[in-house]
Order: sequence, then C-alpha cells, then structure tokens
Amino acid sequence: MLEAPYFTLQSFASLSPHELYAIIRLRNEVFVVEQNCIFQDADNKDQSSLHLMYWQGETLLAYCRLLPQGLAFTEISIGRVVSAPFARKSGVGKALIAKAIEYCHEQFGKEPIRIGAQLYLLRFYASFGFKATGEIYLEDGIEHIEMVL
Repeated sequence: MLEAPYFTLQSFASLSPHELYAIIRLRNEVFVVEQNCIFQDADNKDQSSLHLMYWQGETLLAYCRLLPQGLAFTEISIGRVVSAPFARKSGVGKALIAKAIEYCHEQFGKEPIRIGAQLYLLRFYASFGFKATGEIYLEDGIEHIEMVL
C-alpha cells in the first residue's frame, strides 16, 4: 500500500541535501528539459524563500517556493510551481496551490499574492481566485501573465 502524500515547508537553511537535490532535480526535469528552456534557475531567491514540497514517501510529487514581499514582486509571491510529470492529472497541482496560498497567508500575512503564471495555466490559477493583470509577456520563450489573488 502506498504511503499517503504529505506536505513539508522548510526554509532554505533547513533543507536536507536529499530535499534540495529532489527540488533541483524536479525543477531541471520540467523547466529545463521538458519545457526546453535554457535559463538560470539558481537565481539567489531560494535562500530567502520558503520551500513547499509535496511528498509520497521519498518521491517529490510537486513543489513551489513562497517568496516574501519585495523578493520577486512588491507583493508576496508563489514561484517555481512544478509537478512531476508522472503525477499530473492526479490533483497534486491543485493540492499544492491550495496549500501554498494557505501557507503564504500564515507565514507572511493575509496580503495579496502575485504570480507570474505561464499563460496556458491562466484558467487553473483563476480557479483559485487569481485575476490576470497587465499584458502577456515572454519569459524564457514561454508566454506568461502576472496574476494577483
């Protein structure tokens, strides 16, 4: 029987080598290889962010980072949202974003949250109450739009 999935929230300094490797591996698997983007993933924002991981046993199903106000945007932010390809269409993304919003408000206060969403996920984020703001822009060759909750 499979172990039930669970969330962990860690500061960068408290990440174990195993956790950090799992995060880097998943981000590279999806953002660099699958999406074919050559970009600097290590952007010096991880050290000041909180890291939300969704695990099943030793397997990282989904991940995002929670950024305090002023680090990526004036507002609180959720970034580097990623789910493992094998876990998609199972609800892990929805569970991750719901928990990310909850933890953002718990950790940083009940303030607006701004994201830079890949355009094809607009309806997904809108289902949580995010509203598109501004114009569509290209980031690493992928259409994005800023959204605020």
